Parts: sequence; structure tokens; C-alpha cells
Amino acid sequence: MKRRQLVMHLKAHNCILLQRGAKHEKVQNRTNGSVSVVPRHTEIADLTARLICKQLDVPPLS
Repeated sequence: MKRRQLVMHLKAHNCILLQRGAKHEKVQNRTNGSVSVVPRHTEIADLTARLICKQLDVPPLS
């Protein structure tokens, strides 16, 4: 899955960027305060994307 697609999905579910790093970004769900790390690779494995959504309490991408 493309990183851009995952980031747009997270933004649509009330998540914001907390901190930008060289290889990862911290993202927070403003609804419940949960935090996760999103890699800055162009391609993100589907399993990784599902785990990020689960950590942020966001529905998984279909």
C-alpha cells in the first residue's frame, strides 16, 4: 500500500502528525490520544498498515 493512501486515511479519522523524523513520523488520534509510528517509506506492508490502524483505534483500510 502507498504511504500517502494510509496517511490520508488516518487524517480522515481525526489523526494528526505529532513529530516528523528522518525515517518515521509519530501520529496521534485526537479522539482518544493513542499514538503510533508511521514509516516514511513509499510502500508500507499491508500488515504494518493494519497494525498502525489498530494502534490508533481507526478502522482498517479496505
